[in-house]
Amino acid sequence: MEKISATILAFNEGKRIGACLESLSGIADEVVVVDSFSTDNTVEICHAYGCKVVRREFDGFGAQRQYATSLTSNKYILSIDADEVVSPALRDSLLRLKEEGFTHRVYSVARLNFYCGYPVRHCGWYPDRQIRLFDKRYANWNLKDVGEKVIFRDSVLPEPLDGDILHYRCDTREQYQNVTRNHASIKARVLAARPRPIHPLSPVIHGLKAFWHTYISEGGIFEGNAGREISAESYRAEYLAYRAARQLKNS
Repeated sequence: MEKISATILAFNEGKRIGACLESLSGIADEVVVVDSFSTDNTVEICHAYGCKVVRREFDGFGAQRQYATSLTSNKYILSIDADEVVSPALRDSLLRLKEEGFTHRVYSVARLNFYCGYPVRHCGWYPDRQIRLFDKRYANWNLKDVGEKVIFRDSVLPEPLDGDILHYRCDTREQYQNVTRNHASIKARVLAARPRPIHPLSPVIHGLKAFWHTYISEGGIFEGNAGREISAESYRAEYLAYRAARQLKNS
């Protein structure tokens, strides 16, 4: 039977990581957790599930994920976040792969995102297909601080898997706002490092583009109040990222 190593990035995920680890039972032959010095009981929970836990200062999402991959002992890597759960259908797909053997180097998985417990199928949130299972000899994470992805040769075609990763983005609107603002601050540093200048109107222009894309182009209008809140937060996140980037450049 083929073996899979699962990797997880964590920081103060004590309330959610247990469900993630439970869903990996029987799938992952090894679970590697890279923890950014949590101050809650995240590490204790991971140890209780038999995970290999390494503590490391957060150094951007891409670098952190690649570091986690470097600690694994099996060829095939399943990357999952602490606030994600493997669905029953995806579990069946992964168990079948382990039993029958891997036939591809990279596999894509649909991700169903939840906003305050509500499954969102518009706003660009579904199927939100991700490369989450791959042979680390032929693929790995790029080093982008935010917006990271698995990279591989152009001639490789990802194989889609049945089933979803269930992503529980937030329990409250405020929690979602905190996450998007944190990502905006990381993106601001990336934007500020680029050589081209940032126009004074860029924050508003990019914010409006983000709102239009989420609410109109990706159908957020069909998600009711959740769609409006997600779209408004898309505006705010882009606005804050470009505003902070301009301030960094000017300073």
